[in-house]
Amino acid sequence: MRKYRAIAFATLIGAALTASHGWAQDNDDDDDDEGPKVTRASQDVPELILGSADDSFTVNQKDFELIAGQGYRWKITSAAGLEYKFHTDLFRNVWMNQIVINDLEVHMNGAPAWLEFDSEGTMQVQFTTVRPGIYTWSVPDLAEKGMKGTITIK
Repeated sequence: MRKYRAIAFATLIGAALTASHGWAQDNDDDDDDEGPKVTRASQDVPELILGSADDSFTVNQKDFELIAGQGYRWKITSAAGLEYKFHTDLFRNVWMNQIVINDLEVHMNGAPAWLEFDSEGTMQVQFTTVRPGIYTWSVPDLAEKGMKGTITIK
């Protein structure tokens, strides 16, 4: 009889410890500080606009922050009359899904070397980030005029 009581007591203690561990996890607020979570749905990166009617060398945003493992859609627009050659080392560090130009899709088996805008218009690049790091983007011949920035993947 004592043997059964010892087993029952050990079972009761084990159940109590398991339940208290679960309660501690419920009250754990550390998960809230991790930032955005990866989702199955592709997210939109804020549009990058190269040039404007007033200033051919301006950009609307220089730095972008992404999450590793997340799918993204990124519109890059030429809004001025100059020819822009958009270059980034990001493309070699993501899984490239497609590039969409005027509702026409370009699917590839590797990264594009650059995106070239011969006139005003928008290209949408769809990709999934795979490698954390800090990457650069620029319009190489106009980088010294401020047409450059960074893309950080956390």
